[in-house]
Amino acid sequence: MHNIIIKPLFTEKVSGLTADQNKYAFVVDIHANKIEIKRAIQKKFNVTVESVTTATFLGKTKMIMRKAGRFAGKKPDFKKAYIVLKAGDKIDLFEQV
Repeated sequence: MHNIIIKPLFTEKVSGLTADQNKYAFVVDIHANKIEIKRAIQKKFNVTVESVTTATFLGKTKMIMRKAGRFAGKKPDFKKAYIVLKAGDKIDLFEQV
């Protein structure tokens, strides 16, 4: 089985959502579905997940100019999962990471 949870996200937007709506954000495997993400979060952090929202992002294309010519590359695609926890549950990410 593949690793579903890759890393938690620490941004200003996510910290605001955590404080106001008890939402957390994670970068997850691009092939994972909502049910797998929910089970992985519940198992790893021992909390009750109410809902999961996912968003898939395409990697950016980058161009590099060198003496040998122009090279094109692409950053990898990734998926974010926004997790809403049951009232009273909390994830302490700094101890778990």
